[in-house]
Amino acid sequence: MPSCDALPCAGSRDVGNGRLMPIRPEHVFLYPIDWPQLSQLVRFVRAKGRCEHCARPHGQRVFHLGDGRWWDRNRLCWRDGRGRRVRRPMENILIQGRWTPVVLACAHLNHDPSDSALHQLAALCQRCHMIYDGPEHRRRRWMNAHYRRALGDLFHGPYPMHGADWITPTPISMLDDSRSLYAQIR
Repeated sequence: MPSCDALPCAGSRDVGNGRLMPIRPEHVFLYPIDWPQLSQLVRFVRAKGRCEHCARPHGQRVFHLGDGRWWDRNRLCWRDGRGRRVRRPMENILIQGRWTPVVLACAHLNHDPSDSALHQLAALCQRCHMIYDGPEHRRRRWMNAHYRRALGDLFHGPYPMHGADWITPTPISMLDDSRSLYAQIR
């Protein structure tokens, strides 16, 4: 499936240099009109083109080991997933290592696209962005599964009779985020 960089997606916004930022159509109106300028300011002025969590440089291919350690070719040293210098790896890096292009995104730290205060935004590479958003993604996946189950119960009767007995009570590991709706019940 082509990415939004190749084709205009519904709700895409131009972020400069002819590149499009994919925004889901139902979320377009949550972003401010000056979102491309805010994103540019956070990623390239405040963060100076580097991830604010691990310091990986935007637009470059980075050699990494898959566990967060990566080679900083500008400063000629190995760094960990938080951007700190680490010792040279002892394992065979030619077998474990791989090259990955780094793309910075402007992430909402509170997961609210309508809140574009600069202290709620961070320039994150794709790795750090996915790690940061992991608890929120798990919470949404759990909520969506239970919404579907509730709709099934409402219109078609109990779900287990129709083969969805895989829906079980929420594991505690999915409630590790303090913003979770059920975190206060513990």
